[in-house]
Amino acid sequence: QVQLVESGGGLVQAGGSLRLSCAASGRTFGTYDMGWFRQTPGKERSIVAQITWSGSSTWYADSVKGRFTISRDSAKNTMYLQMDSLKPEDTGRYYCAANPDDAWRYWGQGTQVTVSS
Repeated sequence: QVQLVESGGGLVQAGGSLRLSCAASGRTFGTYDMGWFRQTPGKERSIVAQITWSGSSTWYADSVKGRFTISRDSAKNTMYLQMDSLKPEDTGRYYCAANPDDAWRYWGQGTQVTVSS
């Protein structure tokens, strides 16, 4: 079992930056692929970025490629999402998730990101 807690959201102007953190409990954090998802009212939750258990491989949605950076620190049981050059369309609730076996099984409660124009 893994428990995930996100932090770092807030209100920022367009062009600004935020760094989200996802703190995980559980000794098996280092063996799970991890991801960040975004959800806006009336829309389904969609994946923004993901990182393999080793940190050796990452993937980004086209909408954030070149602006967002996902990383993890297994020693701290923490995953990060560095968000730069933020746009109003990046607004949403951001969730971190853990994938132990080809499914996103564990979720945090989310942190709100609001980008003003």
